[in-house]
Amino acid sequence: MARPPRNFNSGRFSNHTFRANNFIRAREVFVIGSDGKPLGNMQTLDAIAQARREGLDLVEISPNANPPVCKIADRGKMQYEQAKKEKDSKKNSGASKATKVKEMQFHLNIDPHDYGIKLRRAEGFMWKGMKVKFSLFLRGRENLHKDRAEVLMRQVRADLLHVGVADQDPKLVGKSISMMLAPLPLQKRTRRFTEEDVVYEDDEDEADSEGGEETAETAPETAEATEAAPGQDGAASGAVSEAEKKV
Repeated sequence: MARPPRNFNSGRFSNHTFRANNFIRAREVFVIGSDGKPLGNMQTLDAIAQARREGLDLVEISPNANPPVCKIADRGKMQYEQAKKEKDSKKNSGASKATKVKEMQFHLNIDPHDYGIKLRRAEGFMWKGMKVKFSLFLRGRENLHKDRAEVLMRQVRADLLHVGVADQDPKLVGKSISMMLAPLPLQKRTRRFTEEDVVYEDDEDEADSEGGEETAETAPETAEATEAAPGQDGAASGAVSEAEKKV
């Protein structure tokens, strides 16, 4: 059985594929030159011949116009640029939808140093455009001081006004109080607890850096002890020589 002839038109044109040259159906088209200047209405065959003389293609860019609008250009290059634009637009739309949310958990009797670390990290997250959810958990008798918990959450909101804004007031749910902070527009964000070129890691990294400073400070003391050691050895050797003379 003979194989049916292939239909080059079926399924050939995707969203970013242009109809070109002999695939253009209209007999007359409005032509735009390769330099972007309009050449007016032309017969399709004459326009294709003009494009081939320039080593390019006659590409249909507006098929619904009357007559259809075509441009003398490199068809492959136009398809590549159009596909790249669609890919970038999908990436940008997906990134805008998927907004990351970071969560900060702490308790009512939080240490001031730990409180500062929480603020510093929250500022870094919101500076990058992420939302931050603060969750304060009440344990045991702390449930009797829910008013203090609300005051603490409002303090957090006030300390981060320069970089974020709360969607709503702190909300009590069961034994925890939560609050969501959204970043301000990029032009209105300012830094207060972090620096632009400094990346703050986990507490372990901070502990390592502090340990390094302590090592640097104790090093001179060790050096002084080493310098003092020869003097002690000299005194001991002198005492031994005097005892030998007496004998």
